[in-house]
Amino acid sequence: MKIIKTFVAALAVSLAAMSYQAHAQDKGTVGIAMPTKSSLRWISDGNELVAALKAKGYNADLQYAEDDIPNQLAQIENMVTKDVKALVVASIDGTTLSAVLEQAADKGVKVIAYDRLIRDSGNVDFYTTFDNFKVGVLQAESLLKGLGYPEKPGPFNVELFGGSPDDNNAFFFYDGAMSVLQPLIDKGTLVVKSGQMGMEKVGTLRWDGAVAQARMDNILSANYSDGSRVDAVLSPYDGLSRGIISSLRGVGYGTADQPWPIVSGQDAEVPSVKAIIAGEQYSTVFKDTRELAKVTANLVDAVLSGGKPEINDEKTYNNGVKVVPSYLLTPVAVDKTNYEQIVVGSGYIKADELK
Repeated sequence: MKIIKTFVAALAVSLAAMSYQAHAQDKGTVGIAMPTKSSLRWISDGNELVAALKAKGYNADLQYAEDDIPNQLAQIENMVTKDVKALVVASIDGTTLSAVLEQAADKGVKVIAYDRLIRDSGNVDFYTTFDNFKVGVLQAESLLKGLGYPEKPGPFNVELFGGSPDDNNAFFFYDGAMSVLQPLIDKGTLVVKSGQMGMEKVGTLRWDGAVAQARMDNILSANYSDGSRVDAVLSPYDGLSRGIISSLRGVGYGTADQPWPIVSGQDAEVPSVKAIIAGEQYSTVFKDTRELAKVTANLVDAVLSGGKPEINDEKTYNNGVKVVPSYLLTPVAVDKTNYEQIVVGSGYIKADELK
């Protein structure tokens, strides 16, 4: 009899533990809307977010819209209809989501803008990203480092590329870079031979590397056919950098007689880190998306559990309707001298991937 009682008691404890575990791992579903799989970083972001939310006890509905705005709108509407508890949205165009976010708000769905600010909506609850102005500063500083300035006084020929004009971050990247470069342009130390400056002229829609390559082709043909040299190119993203490098290769750069210009980048994508090792691209900016995913998952969990989310910026990101409470992570400049320590050493990229 004692043995039976002991067994029953143990079974009750076991069932209670299983019930608690099932409850702990069933906090509902979080919708994740990503812009595209054409960029390696968004694939990584999606996977990291799913894992981080799962670790907190949430299911995830991860959708990629392949840079199609109506497709992303339809995906988010479907998530709201399926009663997700929260939405994490990396928008394609941050100005197009007002109506669907109003539907979300009406159902009590919390909305977190992920790395791209959602504009013109009062229904954005939080924003998680990196210090995007700092990203631009790091890119510009890397150009000057690569050029050997101020030990080498110049003048240097520099061309400027911006990100997608429908991505709010693109303006922060550009403004951050120009806070460093503009004084030197004004002094004549840096010369933008094409004359193309300002986001209205240098923006690259959808962050498309082919568009960047075509624009670089035109710049080279119109402004450098006289034998003058491009010394540096400000590129805000690795995918654009690779298109720019392809254009430069096409007119003979990358040889002993015509060394590569200094080209910046962002996101530490494997092909671009390989290009840095090969001496084709000079630098990139590493943004550890694993940490961004963790911060976002922590924020989602705090909000849905009635806790206080961690915020470290409440003044920078005005989306046109409100200042969105934000958490900003710190970006890191990476070049040939430190990629092993920072990108490989952190486990973000495995050494075998760079062979």
